[in-house]
Amino acid sequence: MQQRSIYSRRVWVDGKLQPATVIFANGTITNILFEQSPEAEDFFNSVIMPGVIDVHVHINEPGRTEWEGFETATQAAAAGGTTTIVDMPLNASPVTTTLAAFEEKLEASKGKLNVNVGFYAGLIPGNASHLESLIKAGVVGVKCFLTHSGIDEFPNVTEKDLDEAMPIIAKYNLPLLAHCELYDTEVDSNFENHPTSYQHYLASRPKKWENDAVDLMIRMCRKYHCPVHIVHVASDEALALIEAAKKEGLPITAETCSQYIYFNAEEIPDGKTIYKCAPPIRERANNEHLKAAFQTGVLDFITTDHSPAPADIKEITIGNLKKAWGGIAGIQFLLSASWTALKGTMALEKFIPLLTSKPAEFLKTDKKGTIVIGNDADLVIWNPEESQVIVESDIFFRHKISPYIAESLSGVVLQTIVNGETVYQNQLIKNKNKGQWLLQK
Repeated sequence: MQQRSIYSRRVWVDGKLQPATVIFANGTITNILFEQSPEAEDFFNSVIMPGVIDVHVHINEPGRTEWEGFETATQAAAAGGTTTIVDMPLNASPVTTTLAAFEEKLEASKGKLNVNVGFYAGLIPGNASHLESLIKAGVVGVKCFLTHSGIDEFPNVTEKDLDEAMPIIAKYNLPLLAHCELYDTEVDSNFENHPTSYQHYLASRPKKWENDAVDLMIRMCRKYHCPVHIVHVASDEALALIEAAKKEGLPITAETCSQYIYFNAEEIPDGKTIYKCAPPIRERANNEHLKAAFQTGVLDFITTDHSPAPADIKEITIGNLKKAWGGIAGIQFLLSASWTALKGTMALEKFIPLLTSKPAEFLKTDKKGTIVIGNDADLVIWNPEESQVIVESDIFFRHKISPYIAESLSGVVLQTIVNGETVYQNQLIKNKNKGQWLLQK
């Protein structure tokens, strides 16, 4: 693989945007010059930064490849400037709760990785004895649900299951990722009689469910000192709990997703199942608090929770929010949707780590997330000041069903480089299968 040099006046190196030439060969950054090298390709004022890392994605292969699959999901990731994703253990069939199932998933992914892919193991009742073999096989974390996951073969765990599993996970210092909603109180939302009403759907999954579940995970974290990661925080009331746990020194991290800071419940029309996700997208005032939590470090980074499904399962034509599969397809828009949502509240310099070095730190990978000599040449070149209206034909994921269609998003990706190879350029996938597995050593 020949050496390549790229230059811009805005390269994210040493925690700031500055003029630099990045030189890489054989998939690795070999040199950084703080000037324009004569042979460097000049990207003028475009931003060159580490590739985006999305640690929360549902790829659904093997077994539900008609929902997505490695080929389409990783192309969409590359088109959005993402160079590394981590796949969740449910929605594949079999679910990734045993070593045999994990090996089947690895096999299914071969020859289809257009970006780097890591994997989580699943924790369900009764599979704690499988965790050690999964951890030794290279999963980067373990995921559990505290409420029904939507997939019957991936049931939620109870406190008893956590008691069994957390000492094992703590021993390896891996994170336990938790979907935090606890159905501990009945809610009279009357959603039953208003199945197309977004406001009734929102009322059916109150903040209290989320807060109580976060509270439980903090308690368990304190008990076992097992790293805990709260996925897709949607309740602003949970932020104070997370902040207090961090101040106490507990090994807790938390994310929210682009949809929770880009969209607001007040603007979601009835019958539009493309917006259905769990926890639900909440009101504008709530979501402004989520945005502010990046400034204080209460929220660590942003993900997509890309959870695609075919139109019939999404109940697109009927608009029944009660029956529709919950999940938002957004893997391609982590960079642009998040930047559009946050650019009014923070500088680019504050924003970039939320998608690069902070998720890399969470994954304990020191070869990604920063532009440093010796690191992997995973890079994105993009224009934060440019915007584009998203149309169906722009989309690389399998089903062109997404609330981001017709939205004007700031941040246009020119090129995505994975392991030193240009995978995406000028709205095309240029080189396929340049991604690699990201397995914990």
